[in-house]
Amino acid sequence: MNNNKKSPLADRMRPNVLDEFLGQDEVVGKGKMLCRAIEADAVPSLIFWGPPGSGKTTLAHIIANQTKAEFMRISAVTSGLKDLREIIRVAKTNKIEDKRTILFIDEIHRWNKKQQDALLPQIEDGTITLIGVTTENPSFEVINALLSRCRVFVLHRLSDENLAEIISSAIKNKEKGLGNKRIKIEKPVIDLLAAMSDGDARTALNILEYAGTIDRKISKEAIKEAFQKSHLMYDKGGEEHYNIISALHKAMRGSDENAALYWLARMLEGGEEPLYIARRLVRFASEDVGLANSRALEQAVAVYQACHFIGMPECNVILAQAVVYLAKCKKSNALYTAYKKASWDVRDKGNLAVPLHIRNAPTKLMKELGYGKDYKYSPDHDYSEKQEYLPDELKGRKYL
Repeated sequence: MNNNKKSPLADRMRPNVLDEFLGQDEVVGKGKMLCRAIEADAVPSLIFWGPPGSGKTTLAHIIANQTKAEFMRISAVTSGLKDLREIIRVAKTNKIEDKRTILFIDEIHRWNKKQQDALLPQIEDGTITLIGVTTENPSFEVINALLSRCRVFVLHRLSDENLAEIISSAIKNKEKGLGNKRIKIEKPVIDLLAAMSDGDARTALNILEYAGTIDRKISKEAIKEAFQKSHLMYDKGGEEHYNIISALHKAMRGSDENAALYWLARMLEGGEEPLYIARRLVRFASEDVGLANSRALEQAVAVYQACHFIGMPECNVILAQAVVYLAKCKKSNALYTAYKKASWDVRDKGNLAVPLHIRNAPTKLMKELGYGKDYKYSPDHDYSEKQEYLPDELKGRKYL
């Protein structure tokens, strides 16, 4: 933790110990494995995955404070193999002296395969204990060999209650926070700041610090102005988020490409994760276009992959292309309604038996029991055989 008064408030307010850490109880709550490992100074190699401001780096700082090991930190954005080789040299010396080395890599997803590969033997033989943090899904961004040697802990966006408590603490704290500035701020304003920060403690404290430099009395208007366009009255975790994704979906369903483009822009300019939108388009392609245009699903999946490759802001036009395409497509919800009917029969009638004639019979006993008996092999009948494939209780049922 940085106690320098010139450091950003978010940096100064980082807790030193787990007891001061708010949120993520499912990961570091009392009695949890990671909590016990930190307290015992026996942290394994691990990766923290979560959204910005959820506490990934703060947990690494707490471990750094608690451990007797040598704690070394680098950023994958500015460091490479040359830096890693020097760290490995120090770590090998430490190992000879029976001292552990913990390497913290910020934004580990930024390292390529060759750089990640270089970590493997050091982790394998215990020369280095790795702590990596990432905002990206490690299944896609971290090589499998490295993942298999680490425990992955998923952190979630902080609750508004957690953020409100963090904000209040920063306002009162005279040593590290804004306590000496005698900031005046009412609880509804704190709640608004928490809600607008979208689970991100760093954002909340940065906005608080900025607003506090303008006026000691912080109003709702000051908070909204401090956010400027980053918020745009679009709460990614609240009601407006669901209102706008619903509006986008319904505009495409109603074949109004102009309205669909507007709602897409509202989401993207408000800071929505593009892959979230892309996932919704994949669903729409089958639910609302379906059999009317089977190419729609191909288009939607290609858009998801393209957004994953290049990210914002470049992927905005890719999402726009998909939204317009889907809006202009012929529509059919036949698949959607057919599956609903089939799933209703499953829930209503339970686990109906598979007809004997379409069961596999890999053993002699199964053949003796009638498995596969009288089954008609479709190619032998020019795919026009008369044969029942549904359970007896559902004979003749039509879903499509």
